[in-house]
Amino acid sequence: MKKTLAILLTMAMAAGLLAGCSGGGSTGGGAVQQTTQAAAADSAGSSETEAAETEAPAEVDASMYEVTEPITIQWWHSIEDQHSWIVEEVVNDFNNSQDLITVEPVYVGSYAQVNEALVAAHAAGTGLPAVTVANTPYVAEYGAGGLTEDLGPYAAATGYDLDDFSAGMLLASQYEGKQVALPFLISTQVIYYNKDIADAEGIEVPEDWSGMDAFLEKAAANGRTGLSIPGWDQWYFETFYLNRGLNIINDDQVTTDLGSDAGLELAHQFKDWYDKGWIYWTDNGSDASSNMRQSFIDGKAFAVSHTSSLYTTYVDSCDFEVGMAWLPGYNGSKDQEIGGCVLLIPSKNDQATKNAAWQFLCYLCGKETNMKWASATGYMPTRNSVLTTDEGKAFLEEKPAFQCIFDNLNLIYPRIQHPGWNQLATIWKNYMIEIMYEDVDIDSKIADMAEEIDEVLEDAVG
Repeated sequence: MKKTLAILLTMAMAAGLLAGCSGGGSTGGGAVQQTTQAAAADSAGSSETEAAETEAPAEVDASMYEVTEPITIQWWHSIEDQHSWIVEEVVNDFNNSQDLITVEPVYVGSYAQVNEALVAAHAAGTGLPAVTVANTPYVAEYGAGGLTEDLGPYAAATGYDLDDFSAGMLLASQYEGKQVALPFLISTQVIYYNKDIADAEGIEVPEDWSGMDAFLEKAAANGRTGLSIPGWDQWYFETFYLNRGLNIINDDQVTTDLGSDAGLELAHQFKDWYDKGWIYWTDNGSDASSNMRQSFIDGKAFAVSHTSSLYTTYVDSCDFEVGMAWLPGYNGSKDQEIGGCVLLIPSKNDQATKNAAWQFLCYLCGKETNMKWASATGYMPTRNSVLTTDEGKAFLEEKPAFQCIFDNLNLIYPRIQHPGWNQLATIWKNYMIEIMYEDVDIDSKIADMAEEIDEVLEDAVG
């Protein structure tokens, strides 16, 4: 099942950009055991049929989706200041490419902050953006809540080629067979490390979890933290649980395995490392990400677990060579999840706004613009067709540290999709921060956490 989905996710990449790269990693583990992943694997043999089902009937009236009058629309995004120049460039290029649509980009904040603002605007029925980014786990919640516009009819009316996206990325932006979003800025988790120190002190990021104790003890020498883990987003530690075979959400869709013996063991291990000073577990404050990055830049941390999208930021900010490593696996399982965001159109907007939004959305996800994002940031190419171009082939040459990602592309899967996911994630990360920072009974706290999560899951699907 897992190998089949992996083929879907990377079938174009292997043919083009990655032709010269080695195959990677062992399969195994529990990353693909949730709603979206299981459905993807079950339908992997008929991906073309599934993609077709997301489109509207061929008889759709294309005139319904035309932009006929001048209109100004807003695009909500989470692209931080270090990449504001590419946001400005892309928006200006679009505005200058036609005469009717003027786009105003609005930085709202983190994915969580965008979610809060979007849900509030949807509930109020006013103040909605024309186009917005959304972190991939929110797709199911938005689809279930009727927040997202079905993009299938728009694609059919305008002849937009959905199949040019990698199949796994499309599945991560669908809800109940409908294409309610499009892949935009896609990333995965990596470990950035100080390669100068690694070379001087003989430190290697282990490939398997069994080597973490020795690695962290050595990396945390000389007053450094060995590894900083972002506590503001459970995505950064979620993979370690999945590769242990834990179901964050069980097949019954209403219970979690986080309170199991394996879940407790991992929570205790993190706490032990934190108490020893080997790892730092960040809080979920507004400055948590920038503070963690600065600690690494200043040499106070040997390594950080973060998104591959910030590769360029780290390289440009550090006065030492930045290494990149795949996350340590567990007993041969090295699976990871898609990160980043999708683009969607809120359903409560008027049709004129939706039509203008669709044109801009298509531009943002277009082949040329896609490579601009990839080259300017650490995000990965999402369009199959760009990977065989000269620009696509040059991507790996420009960013050779991405070799660790390309070697393991067949191990990157869609995120967990569940209407209660946002609440689950918030509960989980808040409990983990409390466990790290406070002197509490870990077993009882994890039991309380699992009970809360079970209630949330049941309410979400009930």
